[in-house]
Amino acid sequence: MKAVILAGGLGTRLSEETELRPKPMVEIGGKPIICHIMNIYSHYGINEFIICCGYKGYIIKEYFANYFMHMSDLTVDLSSGDITYNNSKAEPWKIMIIDTGYNTMTGGRIKRIKDYVGAETFMLTYGDGVADIDINKLLEFHKSNGKIATVTAVQPAGRFGALSIENNMVNTFMEKPDGDGTWINGGFFVLEHEVFDYIKDDSTIFEKDPLENLAKDNSLSAYKHKGFWSPMDTLKDKNMLEDMWQKGEAKWAMWDL
Repeated sequence: MKAVILAGGLGTRLSEETELRPKPMVEIGGKPIICHIMNIYSHYGINEFIICCGYKGYIIKEYFANYFMHMSDLTVDLSSGDITYNNSKAEPWKIMIIDTGYNTMTGGRIKRIKDYVGAETFMLTYGDGVADIDINKLLEFHKSNGKIATVTAVQPAGRFGALSIENNMVNTFMEKPDGDGTWINGGFFVLEHEVFDYIKDDSTIFEKDPLENLAKDNSLSAYKHKGFWSPMDTLKDKNMLEDMWQKGEAKWAMWDL
């Protein structure tokens, strides 16, 4: 099974980092967040990836093209130019890196990799979100429902302190309370080949007509994930994930560190 990762957006809300590189290449714990996402899938035996590139996609290509070298000790013979790789720690990943266009929307990027996916069931997620999700249970849930698409639904924690006020007096104060009960799109989709029939062209936003029409057709199921989930939309999010990593509290890191 293949996992498709959307990695072509501009990442404007994280402009402090994304002026020089695409958001999936922003590092957490010294490695791009896209590698953290790939490790989540790899932990469950999924080692084939399709990365949908766009903005500064050449940086992603160069990183993985030289990944084996980055993850090895080197012996360089300057007289002959020979390079010997020692103590390689590279993962067993097979990665297709596809240029899906600079201005292409999310649905269009998915449509462009149709021929690379083939007719099989495939995974899809965004290149900027991590979770301690059980991929095997997600897949089992998808198969048991027999729908074209499954989205992972999450309930993010509140971002602001909550006040209970009566007669201009604060009765209770709770810093960053649990979410308001609303389930949102957390990525980590499982999709069947028929999903491509719902995508028109490069201008299609996957989260608009395709998902809305799948829902209308009773073809979209929701896997409720109640564990850890976090996007990396802002510098605050990035710093929070980095802090968790440095403290050894990276809940999404289920693999051997």
